[in-house]
Amino acid sequence: MSATVDTLTVELGARSYPIVIGAGVLCDAALVGRCVRARDVLIVSNTTVAPLYLESLQSALRPRRTIATLLPDGESHKTLDTVARIVDVLVANRFGRDCAVLALGGGVVGDMAGFAAAIYQRGVSFVQAPTTLLAQVDSAVGGKTGVNHPGGKNLIGAFHQPAAVLADTATLSTLPPRELRAGLAEVLKYGLIHDGKFFDWIEGHAAALLAGEPSALAHIIRRSCEIKAAIVAQDEREHAERALLNLGHTFGHAIESAAGYGRWLHGEAVGAGMAMAARMSFESGWLGRTDLDRVLRLIEHLDLPTRVADLTPEALLQHMRIDKKVLEGRIRLVLLRAIGTAFVTAEYDEAPLRRTLDAHLG
Repeated sequence: MSATVDTLTVELGARSYPIVIGAGVLCDAALVGRCVRARDVLIVSNTTVAPLYLESLQSALRPRRTIATLLPDGESHKTLDTVARIVDVLVANRFGRDCAVLALGGGVVGDMAGFAAAIYQRGVSFVQAPTTLLAQVDSAVGGKTGVNHPGGKNLIGAFHQPAAVLADTATLSTLPPRELRAGLAEVLKYGLIHDGKFFDWIEGHAAALLAGEPSALAHIIRRSCEIKAAIVAQDEREHAERALLNLGHTFGHAIESAAGYGRWLHGEAVGAGMAMAARMSFESGWLGRTDLDRVLRLIEHLDLPTRVADLTPEALLQHMRIDKKVLEGRIRLVLLRAIGTAFVTAEYDEAPLRRTLDAHLG
C-alpha cells in the first residue's frame, strides 16, 4: 500500500473521477483495482517508460487480461497513423466495449491512448497513469485527447474524460532533468492564471523543485490538479474559463509546429510562450513592469527558454493563425492583468504583438 495517498475529484456529475496522487500507487493492487474495473485492459506505453513500470503495473492488474502495446517515444510520433496502430491491437485482441485503455507514460502517450479510447467502438473506458510531471499536473487531467497534424498542434482529437488518473509520484525519480523543467512550465501557468500566492511559492522554492525534492513536487502536483479540476468542472469543453489554461499555448504550439515536432518539448515551448504572453500584456498596457520582470525572471530561473532562435515573426504568425482558438479570423490570446489574473481576448493592437515577437524571436 502507498505510504501517503492524496485523492482529488473532478466533479462532472455521473462522469466524475478521482485523481489519485502518491508514491507507489501503480504498485498498489487494491487501489489500481478500484480504479480499473474492466476485465480486459490494453496498456499503451512507449519504449522508454515500459521497461521501467510496465511489469509492476501488469502485476497490480492481475487477474485481468492485459495486453501491452509499445509505441515509439516522442512528439513526432503523435499522429493518426500511431493511433491506428492502437486501434489495430484492440481489434486484433477482440476487445469489447467493456474494455479499458490505460495510458502509461507522458502527455504524448496519454493523448494518443485517450483518442483511441474515444473512437474505438464509439468510446470505451480510459485510465491515465501519467509518468511525467507535465502529464501529472496538466495533460492527464481534463479529457483532452488527440494528435498533431503537419499544419498544427493537436488539430485532431476529442474530449474523452478518463475514469481515473493514477499519478504515481515515484515515477518522477527517473525523469530526466529536461523533462522535469518542462513540467514546471505548466505548474507556473497555474500560478499566473489563477493563484498569485502559488506563483510566490514557486518563486521561493524554485531550487527545491529543480532538484526534484519529493515534498516540493508533491505540493505542486496537488495544487495544480486542484486548480485544473475546479476549472474543468466549471467548463468541461472550453467555452469560457477553461480557455485560460491555454496561457502561453498559442505561442507555444506555434513554436512546436514551426520548429518541427520533437525539437522542443511541449513545456519548453509553453515557457517561451508564457514569456511572450507576459510581454504582450505589458506592451498592451495591461501588465505592470514589475510583474513582467518577475515572470521573465522566474521562467529563466526554472531554466526554461524565453527566446526562440531561427524563427521569424512571419513564420510564427503563420502557425498561430491555424490555432484552435482562432475565431472569425482573429487569433485569441490569453493575457495577464496581474500575476494570478488572466483573461482571453482578440481585442488587441497589432503593434504590441509585433514588438513582442521582435523581442523574443531571432
